[in-house]
Amino acid sequence: MDLDLLAQSESVFALSNGHVGWRGNLDEGEPHGLPGSYLNGVHELHPLPYAEAGYGYPESGQTVIDVTNGKVIRLLVDDEPFDLRYGRLVSHERTLDLRRGVLERTCEWTSPAGSTVRVRSTRLVSLTQRAVAAVAYEVEPVDSRIRVVVQSELVANESLPGPDGDPRAARVLKSPLEPEEDFAEGHRLRLVHRTRRSGLRVAVAADHVVDGPERTTTGCESNVDVARLTVTSVLEPGQRLRVEKLVAHGWSGARSRPAMSDQVEAALAAAAHSGWQGLLDEQRACLDDFWDSADVEVDGDEEIQQAVRFALFHVLQAGARAERRAIPAKGLTGSGYDGHAFWDTEVFVLPLLICTVPEAAAEALRWRQTTLPVARERATQLGLRGAAFPWRTIEGSEGSAYWPAGTAAFHVNAGIADAVVRYVQATGDERFERDTGVELLVETARLWRSLGHHDDRGVFHIDGVTGPDEYSAVADDNTYTNLMARANLLAAADACKRHPDAAAALGVDEEESAGWRDAAEAVNVPYNDELGVHEQHAGFTRYQRWDFTRTRAGQYPLMLHFPYFDLYRKQVVKQADLVLAMHTCAAFFEEVFDEEQIARNFAYYEPLTVRDSSLSACVQAVLAARTGHLDLAHAYTAEAALMDLADLEHNTRDGLHIASLAGAWTALVAGFGGMRWDDGSLRFAPRLPPRLRRLAFTLRFLGRRLRVEVTADRATYTLRSGAPLTVRHHGAELTVREGAPVERPLPVPRPRPAPEQPPHRSPHPR
Repeated sequence: MDLDLLAQSESVFALSNGHVGWRGNLDEGEPHGLPGSYLNGVHELHPLPYAEAGYGYPESGQTVIDVTNGKVIRLLVDDEPFDLRYGRLVSHERTLDLRRGVLERTCEWTSPAGSTVRVRSTRLVSLTQRAVAAVAYEVEPVDSRIRVVVQSELVANESLPGPDGDPRAARVLKSPLEPEEDFAEGHRLRLVHRTRRSGLRVAVAADHVVDGPERTTTGCESNVDVARLTVTSVLEPGQRLRVEKLVAHGWSGARSRPAMSDQVEAALAAAAHSGWQGLLDEQRACLDDFWDSADVEVDGDEEIQQAVRFALFHVLQAGARAERRAIPAKGLTGSGYDGHAFWDTEVFVLPLLICTVPEAAAEALRWRQTTLPVARERATQLGLRGAAFPWRTIEGSEGSAYWPAGTAAFHVNAGIADAVVRYVQATGDERFERDTGVELLVETARLWRSLGHHDDRGVFHIDGVTGPDEYSAVADDNTYTNLMARANLLAAADACKRHPDAAAALGVDEEESAGWRDAAEAVNVPYNDELGVHEQHAGFTRYQRWDFTRTRAGQYPLMLHFPYFDLYRKQVVKQADLVLAMHTCAAFFEEVFDEEQIARNFAYYEPLTVRDSSLSACVQAVLAARTGHLDLAHAYTAEAALMDLADLEHNTRDGLHIASLAGAWTALVAGFGGMRWDDGSLRFAPRLPPRLRRLAFTLRFLGRRLRVEVTADRATYTLRSGAPLTVRHHGAELTVREGAPVERPLPVPRPRPAPEQPPHRSPHPR
């Protein structure tokens, strides 16, 4: 086992349900790369220092903390601690079972004294009982009698490694949990702590089932930061000791210590009622339903096939039981980005969840609604109307200390509105639109109307903002932002017309709604007539181009080797920006982006885009496929899918890139599948690269389950359940009914010159 890869493997093998997250640390706790047990929303506050203070700067930041660790099970064999760094490791294998939702480990180890044991463990974080995680741990001798001691623990305030200088890593807070209660009795353990500054109370409890030979004994103890059950036994060859550990978690900013203790005890009782096998059966049934709706089949590239299923599993884990909490950029797999949620959630993650687990997407948007009071306060502080949602946050307030590439990126508002519209279009959930969607659409529309202005010719401008490309900050009329704002304004006006009572309750009148439509119709879309391309923002194409010839391969990402000042005034793109606009907004505004215009824009921006963000490759894959560059799309799809499995950005140790994982699905389904539903109906324009023989995927849409299968020369549409559904195939309308699949041929894409990439930044060909 390569211990240098331990931190990376801990992220890859992480288990979560969106509420509880356990990194894939070894059972015995050591050695480790980054200990990690997380509860969604549990954080600590810390001051944000500024060299120069400024009005409107956030005063404190939020950092996810490592809560009480319930997965630790230590083993001593004839008084020797089981530790992979000592003795001889005969074999060691860990398997993340995507069908069963468990992490399995099997190893054989010989102690320094010569005793050999076989250890098996199975770990799960329940998708059906959101407070519960569990471990089954077995040890048996291989060839001789041994004495074993198993110590099952709850551990708080574990030591964490220090920062490594990467701004994407987390701030390290030492001992953030203050003890309030420790308990140990029989096979039951419990610890209750409270964070010092944020005032959040955390309770974790464990119960055990012990199965071993006669004279197996147990004892327990606790102190402020450790509660421990000790199991002692003597094992003859053929005998085994098995410990099943159920762990319950809870937290609150309002509930009392006794109430929290009662809460986790109740969760333990429910888990015990199911039992270990019951939890396994529930997990498998939940995942069977998920894979029935979400699986993507890829023939011709086994690496992408494995990677996209890995991606789907982890995106499910990130959002399945988040339930009115954020979906962080790293999910609950690590502490990267301080555990914050960004615009990634709505723009990259929710489209996948909407089509596969729509109720999880709805809960993520309801979380945004719960943060509206803070977002309204932030807008008022900035002199704006409506709501200004934060660039990065855990609990709803702005946590970004860097204005240009943080708070100025107001497009997060439009991303939230876009996700609302997509969810309603894909589900027909009128109740959600009335109770949640209207309020989110109204308050985001109000922000755009107050942030922008009409010039003396009546053109509507949104100035001084940062778009998705963080190498072009505080610019005027960012095209992505303007088009997304336009869609937001129109969607708000339409929703208020459909739900006049909800609109009236928010104080929306006909004049305000008409003002939104006027602004939307007059939005400026920067265009360079001489070049025949849209500008990423006003004036972008007149900037000096970045000197790529003097940029070495080792100087990427640029933000770690060059000053932002230089990046901001050059034509260099961190991540697809205008290209993202063509993916996200094209169906809304086909008069802006026809197919020829899309091809010209893509060819212009491709040589400028360095992909210093994990969010870029999947978007470039979609547009490469749409413009007929299928081999390039294949390469970008692989990059998005393998972002963590291949550790392409060298920071998987801090947690997985959930948006890039979701982007792997987008690259396949929206890229090679050509799927779009921006206008409220499903449209497909499938085409495959030469190496892929077949692509198949299933979508949930308006109560139906639609399967799409694409081969080199044809596409087959099969309605697996639901009423007949009308879709478009390369522009032609067709209706699909249960039991009557529809086949259509694929047109040959128009050949175009292959676009270039910056030196050292071409994706690896497949």
